Amino acid sequence: MALLLGFLLLLLLELCGNTLSLGSRSSTKGTEVLELELPATNYETKDSYKAGPIGGLFQIVHIFLRVVQPNDFPEDILRKILQKKFDLSTDYEKPENVVLTLKIIYYEIGVIICAVLGLLFVILMPLVGFCFGLCRCCNKCGGEMHQRQKKNGPFLRKCFAVSLLVISIFISIGIIYGFVANHHLRAQIEKTRKLADSNFRDLRTLLNGAPAEISYILSQYTTTKEKAFSDLDNVKSLLGGGIHEQLRPKVIPALDDIKAMAEAIKETKEALLNVNNTLKELKKSSAQLNTSLSDVKRDLEQSLNDPMCSAPPVATTCNNIRTSLSQLDDNTNMDQLPSLDKPIDKINDILQTNLSSLVQQGYKSFNDIPEMVKNQTTDIISDVKSTLNSIGSDIESIGEQIPIQDQLSNFMGYINDTETYIHRNLPTLEEYDSYRWLGGLVVCCLLTLVVIFYYLGLLCGTCGYDRNATPTRRGCVSNTGGIFLMVGAGVSFLICWILMTIVVLTFVVGANVEKLLCEPYQNRKLFQVLDTPYLLNENWKHYLSGMVFNKPDINLTFEQVYSDCKENKGIYATLKLENSYNISEHLNIQEHAGNISNDFQNMKVNIDNIVLLDEAGRKNLMDFSFSGIDAINYNIYLAELSKAPTKANLLSFADDLEVKANHLPHGSLKQFLKNNAQTIRTIHRSEVIPLEQSMSSVYQSIKELQQKSSGLGMKVNNTLSSLDSAQDFLTTRISSVIVEESQKYGNMIVGYFERYLQWVKISITDKIAACKPVATALDSAVDVFLCSYIIDPMNLFWFGIGKATIFLLPALIFAVKLAKYYRRMDSEDVYEDMENGNIGFHRHHSTQTV
Repeated sequence: MALLLGFLLLLLLELCGNTLSLGSRSSTKGTEVLELELPATNYETKDSYKAGPIGGLFQIVHIFLRVVQPNDFPEDILRKILQKKFDLSTDYEKPENVVLTLKIIYYEIGVIICAVLGLLFVILMPLVGFCFGLCRCCNKCGGEMHQRQKKNGPFLRKCFAVSLLVISIFISIGIIYGFVANHHLRAQIEKTRKLADSNFRDLRTLLNGAPAEISYILSQYTTTKEKAFSDLDNVKSLLGGGIHEQLRPKVIPALDDIKAMAEAIKETKEALLNVNNTLKELKKSSAQLNTSLSDVKRDLEQSLNDPMCSAPPVATTCNNIRTSLSQLDDNTNMDQLPSLDKPIDKINDILQTNLSSLVQQGYKSFNDIPEMVKNQTTDIISDVKSTLNSIGSDIESIGEQIPIQDQLSNFMGYINDTETYIHRNLPTLEEYDSYRWLGGLVVCCLLTLVVIFYYLGLLCGTCGYDRNATPTRRGCVSNTGGIFLMVGAGVSFLICWILMTIVVLTFVVGANVEKLLCEPYQNRKLFQVLDTPYLLNENWKHYLSGMVFNKPDINLTFEQVYSDCKENKGIYATLKLENSYNISEHLNIQEHAGNISNDFQNMKVNIDNIVLLDEAGRKNLMDFSFSGIDAINYNIYLAELSKAPTKANLLSFADDLEVKANHLPHGSLKQFLKNNAQTIRTIHRSEVIPLEQSMSSVYQSIKELQQKSSGLGMKVNNTLSSLDSAQDFLTTRISSVIVEESQKYGNMIVGYFERYLQWVKISITDKIAACKPVATALDSAVDVFLCSYIIDPMNLFWFGIGKATIFLLPALIFAVKLAKYYRRMDSEDVYEDMENGNIGFHRHHSTQTV
C-alpha cells in the first residue's frame, strides 16, 4: 500500500518536472469554418466503484462505526502527530504531550471501550468455562442429573426453547455475514491484478499521448494557414466584393434609373413612330371609307330618281330612304390631327448618343472594383503570407523546444519497474489471502458447527419430548437433543475466546483505517491536513510547490491537484506550471496578430476614378427632358380617336334599307336597293371594322405615351439627382468604405490565427496530459483496493463474527437451561397421596453422568 501511494506521488512529481513546457488537450471551438478540437482519449479504468448488493451490508457496518466512533476526523491531532514526526515517546510528561494523548484517547474512546469489552470477553470466558465445568463435575451448577418438578416447568421449557431459537437465528445471520465477507474479500483480491493492469495501461496512455497531442496541435497550424491562404488568394471576392457590396445599395439604383431612362427613350421613339405611322394609315383608311360611303350614297340617290318613287305608296318609302342618306357620312376628321414628325426627329437626335452604352460603361467601371482591389493588393498579400509562414516557423520551434518524449520515456521506466514489482508480489499476496480465506472459513465453520448443535438440539428435543414421560423415562430422541445442546455449549466455551480475539484485532484495525483513512480520503479532509502550511516541512509553507518548483510560497495544494485531476484538467494547469514555464510568453497572441495587422494597415487601395455617367450622358438626359414629348396635346388625338368612324351603324342602316326595299313592289328599284344594302354591309365588314380596331389600338398607344411622357422633366431631374448623390457618395465615402472593409478582411485573417493560438494556449494549459488517470490510480489504490476491496469486507467479517460470538454467551446459558428439560435424569421427585397430604421422596433410576 505504501509502495503504491509512493508511486502515485512520484508520478505526479515526475510529470511536474518533465512537463514544465507541456500543454493540454483542448476542445476549444474555432470559427464556423475552422473546428479546432483534440481527439478524445479513452481510458479503461472506471472513475467510480460500486460494491453491488453487498454494499447495503457495508452501509450497516458504517452506521455501526459512526455510533461507536461519532467524533469528527481529528485534523488537529493528526497535524500535531505529523509535526512531531510520529514520535510520542520523547518527553511524554510534557503538558502538550499529555493533552495530545488525552485527545487521542477521547477520540478513540468508542473503539477502546469495545476493545476492552472484547478483551474482557477473551479473558473471562475461558475462566468461566473452566469454573463452570468444575462446578458441574461436582454435581453443582446443574450438573446433578436430577430435576425437581415445578408447576411452571412447561412454560420455562418453551421460553428457553424460543429464546435459544431466536438467538441461534441471530448467530446464523452473523455467520452468513462472515461467509459473504470472506468470499467477497477473496473475489476482490483476485480482481487486483486486473485493476492494476488497467491503471498502468491508462498511465501509459497518458504518457504516450502527450507528445502525440502536442504534434497534433502544432499540425493544425497547417490547416489554419491553408484556410488563411485560401482567403488571401480570394481577396478579389472577399475584400473587393465587400467594398462592392457596401457601395452597391447606393450606386446600382442610380445606374438602374439611368438604364431605365435609356430604355424609356427608345420605347418613346418606337411608340411615336408606331402612332405616327398608324395615324397616317388611319387617315388613308378614313378617306377610303368616306369615298366608299359617298359612292353608295350617290348610287342610292340615283336609284331613288326612279319613276316608281312617284307613285303614292312607294313615294313615302323613297322619301324615308332619301331622308336617311345623311347617316352615310364619315364621322371623323383625321386630317385635322397634327403630325408627330417633329417630336420623332428630336428623339432621333437624342438617340444619336448611345445612352445605354454609357450606362454599361458605368456598370463596368463599378463592377471592376474587385479586380482593381486584387491588382492593387498583390504585394500586401505576399507580405502577409510571408508573415504567416514565419509564425508557423515560430510555432514549430516551440514544439521542438518541448523535450517531452525523452523525459516521459525516462519516467516510463518507473511505471515498468512498479508494474513488475506489483506483478512479482501479487502471487504472494494471493497466496497469503488464500491462507486468510481458509482461516476465515474455519472460523465461520466453527460457529456454524455450534449453531448446528443448537438447531439439532432444538429439533430433537422438541420433536422427541413427551409431556407424559417422567424425567427418568424420557425418550432417546429427547435425550439426544439435550446432549446436542450441551455439546454446543461446551464447544462455545472452547472457541468463543479465540473468535473474540480475532474480532478485536480486526475491529481495531478496520475501524481505525475506515475512520482515519477511508472516510477522510473520500471527503478530502485528509488532503486538507496534508496541505497545512509547514506541516511536512517546517521550512516550506506549501510542501507540494516546494517539491515541484522549489518555491514553497506558490499556493499549490494536494486537494487542488487531486480535484483538478478528477476533473481531467491538464498537468500544466493542475500543477500551475506557468510558474516555471510561461507558455503565454512563447505564444504571444498579440505580438503575432499585430504583425499581421500591421501588414493590412499598410494596404493602400485607390479606386477614386469611378465615373458612373459622363457629361455626354447627362446632356442626353437633359435633351430628352426638353424634347417636348410631354408637351404634345394628346387630348386632341384621344378625342378624335374615341369617335365612331361613321355617324350611324352601317349594319343597322343596311338592315333597315333592306326592310324598306322589301315593302316595294317587284322591280329594278327593289333589287337595286337590296344590292346597295349588301354593299353597305361589305363596307362595314371590310373598312369600318378594321378602322375601328386601328383607332382603338392607336388610342391605347397614345394613352400609354401620354402616361410615360407625363412629368418627364421631373423624372429626368430625379434621375440626375440620384446620379449626383451616388457619384458624390463614391467621391466622399469610398475611402472610409475601403478602410472599413480592409479592417474586416484583416480581422478575418487575423482571427484565424488568434483563434488558433488561443486554442493552442488553452490546449497546452488545460488539456494536454490530463491527469485523470493519476487521480483514478490514486482512487484505485486507496478508495477501491484498500477501502472497498479490503477494509469493507474485513469490517463486515468482524461485524458478523463478533455479532455471532457475542450471542454465543446467552445462547449457551439458554442451552444449558433447556438441556435439563430434554435429557434423561438419574433421579426424579416422586409424590404419593396420603390421608393427610402428599409425601415426596427421591427415586433413583440409574447412574448417568455427562
